[in-house]
Amino acid sequence: MSGAHWGVIGILAFAAFSIRVLGLIAGGRIRASRQAWVLDDLPGLIVVSLVAASLTGQPLQTWAAAAAALGAAALTNHVIATMVIGVVAFAGLSAIWQ
Repeated sequence: MSGAHWGVIGILAFAAFSIRVLGLIAGGRIRASRQAWVLDDLPGLIVVSLVAASLTGQPLQTWAAAAAALGAAALTNHVIATMVIGVVAFAGLSAIWQ
């Protein structure tokens, strides 16, 4: 390998290390700020945004199954039960509406 290759590897290693260090510094400052509550709610917000984006343009049975899963999540607060109810609702509605 030439010196240019080693230079690129060194630059990329330094960039990766710098990104991680800056992430640690920024995370520490956010945890100490008034916006720390966002970190507690962030995983749920990400899941909701992914599900909402995936529902766009879907047929009615997908929306109904998502509503059933939402109801199961609100009532049981159990991830496995929510997934099972959502899948069963989708399978049942798909069989009926075909």
